[in-house]
Amino acid sequence: MPIQHSDVLYTAVATAENGRDGRVATDDGKLDVVVNPPKEMGGSGAGTNPEQLFAAGYSACFQGALGVVARQEGADISGSTVTAKVGIGKNEEGFGIIVDISASIPNVDADTARSLIEKAHQVCPYSKATRGNVTVTLG
Repeated sequence: MPIQHSDVLYTAVATAENGRDGRVATDDGKLDVVVNPPKEMGGSGAGTNPEQLFAAGYSACFQGALGVVARQEGADISGSTVTAKVGIGKNEEGFGIIVDISASIPNVDADTARSLIEKAHQVCPYSKATRGNVTVTLG
């Protein structure tokens, strides 16, 4: 269920100049990066790109969701990491993205890790936002 404006606790504000070949900065100045298309898409690859920024945000958000689930389950996820791989490619409507999420959770067995990852995918706001629009594979 979508949240309403009255439910918002924080709003991030970022402004892009020149789209995929320019600059993106947040209003508080904490993020200010040059963006360029990757070489694989005909760009210079000199700066970061929207897919890298999305992968960074998704992996951090998913790690947070994993922490919430682990606390509920009483699982030790210390030393864990989450990696998001965001691919971009052509589809019928122009371009689309695909995401692979993987987590390394060294202090739990494989079945527990899988269960925690699946539960985190249900509560992660990025997972909720992409559900039904983007193929997300859990590994």
